[in-house]
Amino acid sequence: MAGTLQESTGSETPDVAVTGGSGFVGGHLVTALSGAGRSVTIVDLADPSPELAALPGVRHVRADVRDYGETLLALRGADTVFHLAGNASGSRSVEFPRFDFQINGLGACNVGNACVELGVRRLVCLSSAIVYGVPQRVPMTEEHPTRPFLPYGASKLSGELALRSLYDAIGLPVVIGRSFVVYGPGEDPRSAGGEVSQFLRWQLNEMPIPLVGDVDRKTRDFVHVSDVCAALITLADAGAAGEVYNIGSGREVSMRDLADAVAKATGRPARLQPDASSLEDSFRLVADISKLRSLGFRPGVTLESGLASLADVLGPFPELPSTTAIFRRERVPQP
Repeated sequence: MAGTLQESTGSETPDVAVTGGSGFVGGHLVTALSGAGRSVTIVDLADPSPELAALPGVRHVRADVRDYGETLLALRGADTVFHLAGNASGSRSVEFPRFDFQINGLGACNVGNACVELGVRRLVCLSSAIVYGVPQRVPMTEEHPTRPFLPYGASKLSGELALRSLYDAIGLPVVIGRSFVVYGPGEDPRSAGGEVSQFLRWQLNEMPIPLVGDVDRKTRDFVHVSDVCAALITLADAGAAGEVYNIGSGREVSMRDLADAVAKATGRPARLQPDASSLEDSFRLVADISKLRSLGFRPGVTLESGLASLADVLGPFPELPSTTAIFRRERVPQP
């Protein structure tokens, strides 16, 4: 799948730019594109890992997508742009909503406007299922109402709206992918809030697995990072401009089911330690991926195989997760 990214005519070596290419999903996407023989520019304030920087055809441009001038210069020469830069933490958005809106909302607008000015052939933006808010029906299609309950969801939706308005008004060739709960090797345990990595890290440290919420009512659609990258490349090749596509596995997994799968992957029972004092996120978050499937995409990594390979990568006693879910912060007392 990663080798099918189309090249435009009229350019001998069209470049691909990946904003946020030093990050978790971005790093995997850069690796896939480099492996397919593409020239890739990582546009990121953070330096890529030495392994990523050493890949053939990969270069790094330090730029802040909140700055339009920097963004415009960084994307020059790109035929296809994948926009992944931004804040990916809902908890951080609660603590720092202004930062969150600047990098997710303004950043997306800057990237889109730069792509118009530069005549980019295709822009693929990675958004999030968090824009839907609390699910009203399951599985969720792309027509599900959008009512985010976190600043993160609102900022991602504002970025989507900016890009789609540029499509309507100017013809920006943008396609948007809304990812569900992504997991895989390379997540930072200090910021990653997905249950797969967290459950596995607690389990590999031979400790109980803490869970906030209902073990059966709280369900998620977990999608491996390699499938997310394949989906993004599919959208670059075959997605319809101005359209939104869910990116998930299409499989519903409860927290109890996940604990059982973690136990199987590690060869020993998992001890769930549920805390039902907060049930705010005990809802069913599951993707209908029919629209993405119509483009030829098929998820390639099952949860069971993804867990087994991730357990091998992490090894015994990996760093424990240290991020916590924050849905609202304490109000500052008014004088």
